Parts: sequence; structure tokens; C-alpha cells
Amino acid sequence: MLRPIDFRSVAWTDGFLAERVAVCREASIPAMGRLMAQGTYKPFLEHFEIAAGMKRGAYHGAQWNDGDFYKWLEAALASHAMKPDPALGRLIDRSIAAIAAAQREDGYLHTPILIRQRNGDRSAQPFGDRFAFEMYNMGHLMTTACLDHRTTGRTELLTVAEKAAEFLHVAFQNPTPELARNSVCPAHYIGLVDLARETGDPAHLELAERLFAMRDLVSAGGDDNQDRVPWNRQDEVVGHAVRANYLYCGAADLFAATGRETMFAPLPTLWHSLATKKQYVTGGCGALYDGASPDGAAAQEQITRIHQAYGRNYQLPQTTAHNETCANIAGMMWSWRMMLLTGEAKYADAVETALYNSVLAGVDLAGTNYFYSNPLRVVDPLPTELRFPRTRQPFFTSFCCPPNLLRIIAQVGGYALAVSEDAITANLYGSHRLTTTLRSQPLRWTMTTGYPWDGAIRISVDECPAEPFAVRLRIPAWADEAAITINGEPATIAAAAGSYAELRRRWSPGDVVGLNLPLRARLIEAHPLVEEATGQVAVVRGPIVYCLESADLPAGTKMDEIVLASDAKFVAQRSPDLFAGAATLRTTATFRKTIPWGDRLYRELTRDAGEPVGVQLVPYFAWNNRGPGEMSVWLRVE
Repeated sequence: MLRPIDFRSVAWTDGFLAERVAVCREASIPAMGRLMAQGTYKPFLEHFEIAAGMKRGAYHGAQWNDGDFYKWLEAALASHAMKPDPALGRLIDRSIAAIAAAQREDGYLHTPILIRQRNGDRSAQPFGDRFAFEMYNMGHLMTTACLDHRTTGRTELLTVAEKAAEFLHVAFQNPTPELARNSVCPAHYIGLVDLARETGDPAHLELAERLFAMRDLVSAGGDDNQDRVPWNRQDEVVGHAVRANYLYCGAADLFAATGRETMFAPLPTLWHSLATKKQYVTGGCGALYDGASPDGAAAQEQITRIHQAYGRNYQLPQTTAHNETCANIAGMMWSWRMMLLTGEAKYADAVETALYNSVLAGVDLAGTNYFYSNPLRVVDPLPTELRFPRTRQPFFTSFCCPPNLLRIIAQVGGYALAVSEDAITANLYGSHRLTTTLRSQPLRWTMTTGYPWDGAIRISVDECPAEPFAVRLRIPAWADEAAITINGEPATIAAAAGSYAELRRRWSPGDVVGLNLPLRARLIEAHPLVEEATGQVAVVRGPIVYCLESADLPAGTKMDEIVLASDAKFVAQRSPDLFAGAATLRTTATFRKTIPWGDRLYRELTRDAGEPVGVQLVPYFAWNNRGPGEMSVWLRVE
């Protein structure tokens, strides 16, 4: 079992990830902090101050807005730990003070209820509504409090989190089937395990186990909260994608903390269900804004209406694809945990695919506008009215995704590397300086690379333990001609695609490891049952999925008028003024003018020889940074 490295051990120096972290630190976190502190759209911070009696007012917002604020605070704490900022530090202090003041004496902390109680509403009671997201909010509180304690050593917020855990301990001492259904979007499993690790108090872990086991009390559940089937019988990812992925993360954390095989047993099968039948090429998941599960089953009484649903196997629409940013993030978090538990490279491949595509697509390059949904195609006009826009926005009424994204970017160094007793594992490649310990001795190295735009990676050992240890390098599944050198000489270990190459030796300062991952543009086709992708291909280079935008087409040209050749050749180009230096791909496609359809649904096939046209494909994560327009990941192919 591997351990994640402390994100503070990885100092990004330049390149792709360094750029995204810098934008997050300098633009995203301060802008969101102002938004939440000033109540520009909703009174996030003010809700705690009202609940504490510091201000007067009512609650205005979604039931999960406390959790949104905790996630922003987690991002702010991580950023402040890496590079202290006095103004951000003052806002952090104000936030923690307000949270602590709002907490009820018995540990309960959920401002929608607390504000109603303060305003005289005697009907407002904890756990009166299973969709009030109390457990979700408290789970994010615990995770944030642990980060605060770990990075600063102070205990004020950690004490708040422990009091909240004690409240849950009392509230669920004698659970009923009705109480058991209060685990909607179960961030509390993750939070309680974090709390147990940070404090060393086994009571928090025991509570997490008890709350997880409590799920099996539900006798009339549904797939909306993954409680139609007991945990040990689950073999297909179903229902609300965010809730499902948080559940799977919680089970993985509980297994890591307890070693109980019953927690882990369903996870490989569930992950296989996602990876082989319900995940987009971008790593996105949760295909349907509204769905039903199990859709089409013979047992009709079991069907549950689902929001943000996984849908049926191979049901992966493009234009109406939902792929909420939170679902994509939680899916990435789950894959990361599976890699730590198993050491298998396929899970780290999935982390990279999601991070570089469906996750980072959630925020624009400037760092202040966001996507809630992440479709794979945008057409004008859209075939149906859709709730969430296909252009990034500074705010959504459901504001869960933006702060979730910021906390991931701010701590992305923690995903780059993992450690065990005598090995360090490289998962994400980007220029950085590493400062950590291995075998209780200092380990420092410098990684330099232009990845993911360039496949050459160089690791220079600056300081290391005297005893032998292993450096494990992830060789992505697409890197079928990878090569490794040590001090300029070919390594004797094979660099097999889809594995970790383990270089075990006695290292010395000055040693240099070279890894070359040849990057080539590949045409990817979908399984035949992914019907919306029939006769189409996606273009992928290294870990980056590409798309075509109407901004790169002649005026008036539609997406469905562009056809790629099955042997299309692509040229990668980079410009510092375009997409923050990302590589774009140029090729020659065929333009075939479409005869207007009018109101016809079907017609006789027509053929047009077409004419050549030069096109540029851009990284999917960077689409919609040049104004509104059409976009498609999947393109027609000869």
C-alpha cells in the first residue's frame, strides 16, 4: 500500500501544472474568497456569522453551501501553506473564527438549521430532511480542519471538527432505517477517516465504520443514494455520480485505515464497471442530467429517478452530456485511492486522464469562470433546452464545483508522487523540486520536463538516502515505445506500457534519470454500443484529449461538415500566446457541405466529394476560452 506525499513537498517550477497552480493561487482563490466573503451572489461566510449571532439575517442558498465554503477554505489553506499571503491569511482567520462561533454547544454545525433556530423556527431540527446535506457539509469541515492543523499546528478548527464528530456519535448511537438514509453525498466517511488519522483517536474511525455499516439498515432504498443493494453486493456504478464516487472514496479510505476486506471487495469490480462501460474518453462521468436506474430492468418496482446519473452501460451522449465537474473530480479521487491501495498503473492513468481533461476543463485559463457541466459536443442551436450553459460562468446557484476544483489544483502536488517504505513513485510528470524524506533520510530531486506537450522527462537527484531504494516511474498505457536511461545509459529495466518501471539501486547525488514518452496523435474509436460515437473518432495525444472549435473553422461551417481521414497526419504546434502555451494539432480534413435538413428526420443518403480544409484542434480543457461557439470531441471519419 502506498502513501500520498505531502503536497507541500512538491514545488512546481514551470510548465503546465505550475501554470495552473499559479493561476489558482493568484486569481481563483482570491476572487472566490471575495465572492464568498462579500456575499456577491450568496452569503457564504455571512451564513456562519448570522448563525453565530454576529449578524442578523436569514439563510439564502443551497443546503450544501456550508460545504462549498469549507472547500474554498481548504484550497485557501493549501495555497497559503505553499506561499503565505497576508490578506488571504486574514480572511482564513476570520472564516475559522466565524465557523467556531456558529457551532452549537453540542457540536451540531449546519447553518441552514442554526439560522432558522436563531430566528425562532422551532420546527428546524437536525436530520429532519435527508436531503439537507448535513453529513456532507460536516465531512468537508473535517477534511478542511485536518489540513489546517497539519499545515499550521493550530487546533481551533480541529476542535470544531471533533465536536461535530462527537455530535454524530451521539445522534447515530441507535440508528434507525430512516436515520440511515441521511448519508446523501457521503463526504463524512472521508472526513472521519481524515480526522482519525490526524488526531490518532480511534473513536473517529469506529464512528466512520458504524456509519458505513448503517447503510445496510435501509430496506427500501434506491440507486439515487446507492442503497438499493447492500454494499457487499454492489457490482455496477449506478445512480447519482457524485454521491456514488464519494461513497467509493469513503470505502477505499476505510479499507486503507482498517484493512477490512469487506470494504475493498466491491471496489475493483465497480471501478471496472466505470472504466469499461460508463466513462467518457475525457475521464468525465455522470452522463445524464436526469436518468433512471436500473433503466429498463424487468423489476420495474426497483427503478429510481436519478439526477446527475451514471445511466445505462454505454449510454454516453455527447451534446447533452452532463459530466458535472464534481463527479469528474470525485471519480479522479477514487482512482487515486485505488492506485494507492493496489499500486497498479491503470488507476494513475485514469487520474491523469481526468485531471488533464474533464477536471481542468471546469475552469477557464484566467481562473475565474467555471463549468458545471462538461459536454463533449456543443452545437448551435442546441437540440433541447439545457439547464446549465455551455459557456463558463463566474457563479452557479449550485456552487459546489468551483471550490472543489480549486482545492484539487491547490494540492495537485500530492497527486504527483506517492511513497512507501523504500520507494518513491512518480505518477504525474511536471517540472518541480521535491523535498521529502525516505527511510527517515532526506530525499531531494529536480524534475524538468515540458510534459504533457513534450515527452522528455529528466530527474536529477540532489540528495538521497545512502541505502538502496526504488524510483518507480509510471509508463502510461499509450506509451508503447517509452525509454529510460540512468546517467545517460539505457536502463536494464523494461519500460512496459501500462505499468510502473521500478529502478532499484544505490543512488547518489548527481544521478540523472531520463524518461522519454513518445507523443503521437492517435485516433480513438468507441465501443460499438456507444451509439452516439458511431462513425466518429476522438483525437488524443499523450494524455490530452483534443476537440475542434468553430473558432478554427471557416465562417458558417458546421461541425458535422468536417470529416477526418482515418490516416490523418497531425502536426503539433505551440504558441506562448495561445492557450498558455499548450500544444495544438493541425491537420487537413475534408469539408462536405451539408444540405439543410428542414423538418425532415430521415432522407436518402447523399454524397459530396468535398474539398480539403486546414483545421486546428485544441486541448479539450482549454475550449470555450475564445468566446461562445460550436465544439466537438468526436469527429466524423472516413
